[in-house]
Amino acid sequence: MTQSHSKTYLFESMPIPKAVAQLSIPMVMSSLVMVLYNLADTYFVGILNDPIQNAAVTLVYPVMLAFNAVNNLFGVGTSSMMSRSLGAKNHERTRTSSAFGFYGALFSGILFSLLCILFHTPLLKLLGADGITMNATRNYFFFTVMLGAAPSILNVVQAQMVRSEGSSIHASMGTMLGCLLNIILDPFFILPWGLNMGAAGAGLATLISNCVACLYFFILAYVKRGNTFVCLDIKRLKALDSSVVRGILGVGIPASIQNLLNVTGSTILNNFTAVYGATAVAAMGVAQKISMIPLQISLGFGQGIMPLVSYTYANGDRKRMKKSILFALGMIVPIMSCVSVSYWIGAKALIGAFMDNPEIVGYGVLFLRAMCLGIVFNCTDFLAVGVFQALGMGKTALYFALLRKVILEIPLLIVLNKFFGLYGLPYAQSITESILALAAIFMLFRIFRQTQKQS
Repeated sequence: MTQSHSKTYLFESMPIPKAVAQLSIPMVMSSLVMVLYNLADTYFVGILNDPIQNAAVTLVYPVMLAFNAVNNLFGVGTSSMMSRSLGAKNHERTRTSSAFGFYGALFSGILFSLLCILFHTPLLKLLGADGITMNATRNYFFFTVMLGAAPSILNVVQAQMVRSEGSSIHASMGTMLGCLLNIILDPFFILPWGLNMGAAGAGLATLISNCVACLYFFILAYVKRGNTFVCLDIKRLKALDSSVVRGILGVGIPASIQNLLNVTGSTILNNFTAVYGATAVAAMGVAQKISMIPLQISLGFGQGIMPLVSYTYANGDRKRMKKSILFALGMIVPIMSCVSVSYWIGAKALIGAFMDNPEIVGYGVLFLRAMCLGIVFNCTDFLAVGVFQALGMGKTALYFALLRKVILEIPLLIVLNKFFGLYGLPYAQSITESILALAAIFMLFRIFRQTQKQS
């Protein structure tokens, strides 16, 4: 079976449980490895038992989230456009979309680094770094952002482009390669028996691993040239037309704004937490990283089925599209319910695995239990947003993002901080996600009704 025929079978004829599994399982696995890679920084820096070093990793986290704004602009936007073009059997537009996404991400990554180099001091103060944490935060920031923005962004964008044509295994292999390398390098760069660089060592390990992951995708594109729709040929940009740009940016810009709002929310949370000291910041950072495990699984699952939803929608097979979404929802909700219960019961052991500090563990248990209440709702929200993006409904995804951050979470952070102080802050996300879950279910069934009328 040729590559083209195998992809047609995957999207058009393969049984839905098998198709969803083939697309989503590699993505979920790579998301898990990515979470482990994020946790590795926290874990190995935590071994130093220095709240300042751990706070540095936490304070730079919003900027790392900002990478996702570019990732979504050119990764999610291009992936959605490529899958819809494949469903419409327009292979030339698929390749042109790929080239635009790649070079847009490359230019944006370089620009991101330059701006952060020029304005790093006021930016670090804005993130919550003070006289105590500034030096450690700057060192971590240097490797992960000033030098690392472009490879970090290209790594993710290339994986999303490869995934858009159904090659989930290759996409996940590239991502996992970088993550696993980071985990291996972390202890050597961070700990006293190695280079003893602390948080800066974690940043250097991240930089190297992202460069290696990018190299994997470059080699993959070269080896599979002529047998893939992923195209890095800059000459392809000559064939670029306004419909391709609108199709990518129409999904990518709302997705990018969504992540910028996430950065805003995370920055506000860190600034509110920083008032209570480095110990509170470190505890919040550990709780956030642990809570990211189920969130990344949900996100990976939602992104995994995006190519199938995009393709079936563009191909006119609305019945298969609906069945795919409902099957995915029926799988992820029970799994995340079990995870939420496990987190509540095992909160102390989970926090204690990262920091051997009674005060941090005490704070962290309270934070993690508050955050885990929103896990089951969050998976529904992520799946719905993935569907909006897959169908090219950029405005709907944007409205959803505005509801999440501007209308709900950020005002909740302000109110909870005023009335309940530090202990109220972690509940903002859980309350937000529970309300959004109702909106997500309403929107999904509205989409089902509309597409049924179109078929």
